[in-house]
Amino acid sequence: MTLQEEIKRRRTFAIISHPDAGKTTLTEKLLLFGGAIHVAGAVKSNKIKKTATSDWMEIEKQRGISVATSVMGFEYENYKINILDTPGHEDFAEDTFRTLTAVDSVIIVVDIAKGVEKQTRRLMEVCRMRNTPVIIFVNKTDRNGKNPFDLLDELEEELKIKVRPLTWPINQGDKFKGVYNIYKENLALYRPSKQVVTESVEVDINSSDLDEHIGDQDAAQLREDLELINGVYDTFDKEAYLRGELAPVFFGSALNNFGVKELLDCFVEIAPCPRPTKTEEREVKPEEPNFSGFIFKIHANMDPNHRSCIAFVKICSGKFERNVNYKHVRQGKTMKFSSPTAFMAQKKETVDEAFAGDIVGLPDSNSTFKIGDTLTSGEDLHFKGLPSFSPEMFKYIENADPMKAKQLDKGIQQLMDEGVAQLFVNQFNGRKIIGTVGQLQFEVIQYRLEHEYNALCRWEPISLYKACWIECDDKNELENFKRRKVQYMALDKQGRDVFLADSGYMLQVAQQDFPKIKFHFSSEF
Repeated sequence: MTLQEEIKRRRTFAIISHPDAGKTTLTEKLLLFGGAIHVAGAVKSNKIKKTATSDWMEIEKQRGISVATSVMGFEYENYKINILDTPGHEDFAEDTFRTLTAVDSVIIVVDIAKGVEKQTRRLMEVCRMRNTPVIIFVNKTDRNGKNPFDLLDELEEELKIKVRPLTWPINQGDKFKGVYNIYKENLALYRPSKQVVTESVEVDINSSDLDEHIGDQDAAQLREDLELINGVYDTFDKEAYLRGELAPVFFGSALNNFGVKELLDCFVEIAPCPRPTKTEEREVKPEEPNFSGFIFKIHANMDPNHRSCIAFVKICSGKFERNVNYKHVRQGKTMKFSSPTAFMAQKKETVDEAFAGDIVGLPDSNSTFKIGDTLTSGEDLHFKGLPSFSPEMFKYIENADPMKAKQLDKGIQQLMDEGVAQLFVNQFNGRKIIGTVGQLQFEVIQYRLEHEYNALCRWEPISLYKACWIECDDKNELENFKRRKVQYMALDKQGRDVFLADSGYMLQVAQQDFPKIKFHFSSEF
């Protein structure tokens, strides 16, 4: 296959939603179709001691939630599909925002009973900012929920995007009989099964066959609904979808493996192949022969036996090859990788080559990489737009076991490299402060330090409002500020000056008293 053909058959997307909408279950079912797994793990079933394939960290299995983005790839009908299953919980939103910079399209999962929730709205804003094409999967149609037409109105209003249903549910809850595939014009009859795929039936919507399959009443209702859909919604326009203006909507039940095949078949047909990526220097096109890519995620301790970190690279152009020299732009040095890996959650295999659109894991035992780093065949490029926000919650981290100081330091360093929490060292008293966007992050850090690094920590309260990165062209002014605010000054992991304001009022006063100083609320990685 030529480079062009390889790139055209790639589909790289993220699955995003509010917690508990069924995101991880949907990921599992997509993997099932791709033959990547043969048995789906019941995410919440305690009887079956299997857990979801993409939730592989110990804490994820215990909580039944995703706390880190998982990367998985599989082949389906001559397409190479790369899925990123993201955490839905808002305490892990930063991981999800960053993941959205590495995908070409998105599937949003919405619970039919709950509709659009706060976190879904925030994630959609990020997609809108980047004009990312979006498909919506309305999940749990085998339970009672909102009227589908009301839900479509809610999706348009809340997500600020036009919608067009491509499948339509026949009843819901106990009376749910299946979905009609508007896109392919066939009927999928519902048979609850976590493992078996439901067969679809070719049926003319106006024939009496339809009445035989689903009963007179539901058949009449379906015909009426379809007439209304064709009257109210524009016909599906693939170009509008690719511009991020129109979202196709599918209905189904991920847990019971229903409506998922219709989603996948349509997705591989309409979803974009890898798209051009902007850098500070120029726009990089995927079909360029030279390799380029950026690190969008680092995962510490993928393999607890080796304490190894993995840096995830999104390939933006050309072809990546094993044991070939590439330039690490920030460090200005050449590196080659003997064991780049492709993932099925934490199961990994060494890859010899990968193409634009693929995601490759690079072992990083010496913490060589930071989020946002660029690798190229030699050109100096800097990819843009990897968001990292000022934390909203802060705590002192203290060693609870003096014999394990080394393990604690190593654990903190590696976990902070993941970019989901930030470390500040107070310049006044030398104490370490961890900043996160949510309370749950503190629990995850404590749990992972204990179970992955054999280190015990305890948290102590600190009252802070905001961390601001500061810079100033006038050195004297900067020194004067640091002297005046010595108790509130800290250094971040890169040694940059950070001002820790303990209230909004204090921050306002500092900005008024020192007009020459620039206060930044996001650190550009």
